[in-house]
Amino acid sequence: MKKILVSGGAGYIGSVLVKLLLSSGYKVRVLDNLKFGGEAIVDLLNNPDFEFIKGDTRNDDDLKKAVQGIDYIAHLAAIVGDPACAKEPEVARATNFEASKNFYKIANENGVKRFVFASTCSNYGKMKDENSFVNEESELSPVSLYAETKVATEQFLLAQPHSNVCKPTNLRFSTVYGLSPRIRFDLTVNEFTKELALGRELVIFGEQFWRPYCHVLDLARGVQAVFEADEEKVAFDVFNVGDTDENYSKKMLVDEISKQLPDVKIKYVKKNEDPRDYRVNFDKIKTKLGYKISMKVPDGIAHVIKIVKEGFLNNPDDGKYKNI
Repeated sequence: MKKILVSGGAGYIGSVLVKLLLSSGYKVRVLDNLKFGGEAIVDLLNNPDFEFIKGDTRNDDDLKKAVQGIDYIAHLAAIVGDPACAKEPEVARATNFEASKNFYKIANENGVKRFVFASTCSNYGKMKDENSFVNEESELSPVSLYAETKVATEQFLLAQPHSNVCKPTNLRFSTVYGLSPRIRFDLTVNEFTKELALGRELVIFGEQFWRPYCHVLDLARGVQAVFEADEEKVAFDVFNVGDTDENYSKKMLVDEISKQLPDVKIKYVKKNEDPRDYRVNFDKIKTKLGYKISMKVPDGIAHVIKIVKEGFLNNPDDGKYKNI
């Protein structure tokens, strides 16, 4: 059975991926600095197929230790999101770009076969044609430090010699939502739903701007799909992860929440300029890997409403549910 290393495995997406891989019969090692704690994976310490290393991807010794005996890597560890990167730009560059390059080099030197890099659809920036969809061949136009570091890492990986033992794959994730062992409420769908479920007025800036959305479990399933695909189908390639039908404007998201929460209070603030506005096509991953999502935005909304309304969380406003 393959042994997979997941960097950032205690995080929002990582903790879901780790549990998915373990349930599928893989051995899993996590490398994480536990910046946001390890509650999301603490129960896995009982599992003989799970191993944890506390470390930082910026540290060579930690990387060299983590890659020993590993077949595949899912590299999720990063300073995630525009606000977090803007708050600590030098840390973001060092973690998201420099450390990612070094991680791949060490993985290749140590015989790791595959390196799946978690990138983002925000690399597309703004659509030139508002009536069209962008795809993997579309021009990248990053408008934030976060996206710039992701684009730079993608380009580095794709430029590596194809003769390398370690074959990279770039996955451009949709905007994520849904429940995870490490819950986040600083994500659009989760945040909007939480605020309205608590009976608050929600202020929306620029309701017309588009994004693709994908459930956290389905993003994890996208990573697994790459690991389980034939090498020639995924090596040195790029895939958008999501579903073409799951592109929503902010107004559409609110409309979906309103179907499940009557009498919500919404205030729209007109905003004509947003540097990010994109609808994404996901035919490639569907056609090439047979990938299909298992949940849609209304499912994620229903789950967030349930945990907020029924008191699963003592304080949904707790800062631990945010990345900054």
